[in-house]
Amino acid sequence: MSMKTNWKGLVLVGLISSASTIAGLKLLGPDSDRDVIFKEAASENIARFTSAGAPAGAPGDFVYAAEATTPTVVHIKSTVTRQASRGQQQIPDIFRDFFGDDFGGGQRGPQQSEATGSGVIISNDGYIVTNNHVVEGAQELEVTLHNKGKFRAKVIGTDPSTDIAVIKIEGKDLPAVTIGNSDAVKVGEWVVAVGNPFNLESTVTAGIVSAKGRGLGIIGQSSRRNQMQPTAATAGDSPLESFIQTDAVVNPGNSGGALVNLKGELIGINTAIASPTGSFAGYAFAVPSSIVKKVSSDLIKFGNVQRGYLGISLDDLDSRKAEEYGVKVNDGVYVRDFTENSAAKAGGVAKGDVIVKVDGMNIHSIPELQQSIGLHKPGDKVNVTVNRDGKEKDLNITLRNRTGGSEIIKRDESAAVMSSLGAQFGNLSDQEKQRLSRYKIDGGVKVLSIDGGKFARSQVEEGFIITKVNGKAVKTVKEFEAAIAGKEESMVQFEGLYPDAPYDVYSFGFRL
Repeated sequence: MSMKTNWKGLVLVGLISSASTIAGLKLLGPDSDRDVIFKEAASENIARFTSAGAPAGAPGDFVYAAEATTPTVVHIKSTVTRQASRGQQQIPDIFRDFFGDDFGGGQRGPQQSEATGSGVIISNDGYIVTNNHVVEGAQELEVTLHNKGKFRAKVIGTDPSTDIAVIKIEGKDLPAVTIGNSDAVKVGEWVVAVGNPFNLESTVTAGIVSAKGRGLGIIGQSSRRNQMQPTAATAGDSPLESFIQTDAVVNPGNSGGALVNLKGELIGINTAIASPTGSFAGYAFAVPSSIVKKVSSDLIKFGNVQRGYLGISLDDLDSRKAEEYGVKVNDGVYVRDFTENSAAKAGGVAKGDVIVKVDGMNIHSIPELQQSIGLHKPGDKVNVTVNRDGKEKDLNITLRNRTGGSEIIKRDESAAVMSSLGAQFGNLSDQEKQRLSRYKIDGGVKVLSIDGGKFARSQVEEGFIITKVNGKAVKTVKEFEAAIAGKEESMVQFEGLYPDAPYDVYSFGFRL
């Protein structure tokens, strides 16, 4: 069976205990006045030595890589709060006094669970890169450094389409990893993985690069599941998967940790393992450092990722498909169709073309093409080489954003505020409106689910109907979103009721 269809045992690694949640941690405003200052690998050949005085980076010598990387890898503990159902909270206290909180099928009120993973310090002032699935849905993040120092962390930004997130702690003169060139990594090269598997302190394992440019179809899944199946990405972006595959041992808790070469340079962020059991079974996958650097820079500067798009529908080629499509080459990416406002179409690409190069680099697969284009922002120009009727043709294409424009797309602040609530909301049905009209209530917004965030700690239950925000009536989800828009770092008061008890009006509030 082919590589693309046989990854039923893929898991995103990093979770010791977990809960199924909606993202509930507020995304704090980006520091748009500056770029993060990375430590990047020097292009010249600089001699490095281990603490024992031996030359670093010799084949099979992992000492320097371990010494250089371990201080930059951190342990991340995320706390997730879930709201118990209303039925669970109605168990009389007298029974709980005798039988405990578990009597009747569950605990009262908000329930907490913890998940753990790893992260890598990328700047001396406390920016840390990790996996999105390590921090999603968390109300609190605690970072433990290699020297046992503990810090509260805030989320700077997340990118579900690459499973990368950036968090920050308040520190200075912190040890930062050196960013290497993942494009220069060779299959068969020795690599070292550093992380916190099974909640242990920093652990170092070694292996070789088994493959590059793997597209597995796992990003965009609910990352708290054990078995991953292909699905579409969230947040409006298509998944960008071009994993480095390695046989270095990676286990739960390694997620977000470092994959480095023997010079101690970061070449990837460990993200997933191929496993039928949830533990390591031979192969692990890391997001390449080229993607990590691009994504983390954009998250820090803009609050979201600025990805350029060609706007084409694609298919990988082999000899059978080449014959089916009637093209002259069987290596490259076949252009099947175009999206609306396609940059590729505007730049001269035609249906039936085979993309074989981008900026002079050979393209063999869709993941390679996605990576080479995804490292650019809207408005950037790229040189795309296509094979058309057996002849190569160079085309200069100006990339566009996902909506077909060329401008930078800033993060939707209202979406970030809504995410911090950790709940899903819906409009009332006509039947619900009619029932409430008897009590002179002419509309509201229904809480459909609560899986984290502010609402999980508010004692509100699913089914609650919000009728006012800061004293102003809200009748639809659109009005509700408008009422809380721009309220970052402000106190917001909610008022509402339960449909089975419309006379009882409840009020609660919190700072967004």
